[in-house]
Amino acid sequence: MPHERQLPHELEGTPVPDSKTELPPLIRRTEVVAICLVGLLIICIIAGLYLAKAFFLPITMAFIVGTMLSPAANFLERYRIPRPVAAVLIVAVVSAASAFMVSLIASPAVEWSGKLPELGSLLREKLHVFDRPLALWQELQSTLGGPDTLTTLHLPKIDWVQPTLEFLSPTFAEFLLFIATLILFIASWRDLRRALIMNFGEREWRLRALRILNEIEDRLGGYLLMVTMINAGVGIATGLICAVTGMPNPASLGALAAILNFIPIIGPVAMFAVLVVVGLVSFPTLSAGLLAPAMFAVMTFLEGHFLTPTIVGRRLALNALAVFLTLAFWTWLWGPMGAFLSSPLLIVALIVKEHLTPSASPQLPED
Repeated sequence: MPHERQLPHELEGTPVPDSKTELPPLIRRTEVVAICLVGLLIICIIAGLYLAKAFFLPITMAFIVGTMLSPAANFLERYRIPRPVAAVLIVAVVSAASAFMVSLIASPAVEWSGKLPELGSLLREKLHVFDRPLALWQELQSTLGGPDTLTTLHLPKIDWVQPTLEFLSPTFAEFLLFIATLILFIASWRDLRRALIMNFGEREWRLRALRILNEIEDRLGGYLLMVTMINAGVGIATGLICAVTGMPNPASLGALAAILNFIPIIGPVAMFAVLVVVGLVSFPTLSAGLLAPAMFAVMTFLEGHFLTPTIVGRRLALNALAVFLTLAFWTWLWGPMGAFLSSPLLIVALIVKEHLTPSASPQLPED
């Protein structure tokens, strides 16, 4: 056209800088391939961890627990106790404490498991108070044209007991692998850490690896100490609540509360359900049976929203959504032990991310 500017011959084929028709591609083909390969790698890793749970779970558990207990081994080393001896002593003390807690729970659990049929019928009689609300709900469903299937409150069958015990209890081989790996890890942790640091060629990366390992050991050790003290307090408070309200076996229920509280979110909910069932079976009235669970719910609310964030949150600031998603993932992958490992693994991931992310990276403006 006459009014269009002609380009020189040597610039033919070169796009005009201000041309709106030239748009850079948002994602190149190589980037798509790289993203797909990373996704496949993550899927393969997750599948491997799931399928080889019998191997990876005890090993990971031993590494995390061993890192938590390493400060105790360092403390014993200051008093000239050889580290292998310190490792055996620490594992023996922890095993004895765990066995004592389990013994408090085992006897009442066996006694109650033998009475499950009669306890089920007794609990069904106590829950007749809900027959009227269920009838009203059934009438509402019929009026709205819904299915007329809900007639009364049915309790689940006892067929879940055996699968649940198999799901919760690890095999003897897994337990033996965990104990052996834990002792060897604590005994040789200094040498392992030195070898891992010296694998890096540059001095800067060696110092960074040293800082990461020191912070992981410090934070996990502090996390275990603080959480153990908090859970011991929760167990003692639960035992006192059960004793004051007249619940049977208050020491066993307190020990169960302390153990379950190591599992975030799921543990307190499971303990509340146990208290509800025990209260409904043990007391003649519904209000008396729900008194101890209500007091436990208030206590765990105060502990979870005020006490634990005040003590642990200042040292280990964890996002609630990240904790929940990590808990859901590791519980799905490895069950109850995965739930126990979810918070320590999240702490390790956050520490590594903090040290590997450059401090001069772009930051979002503050509100």
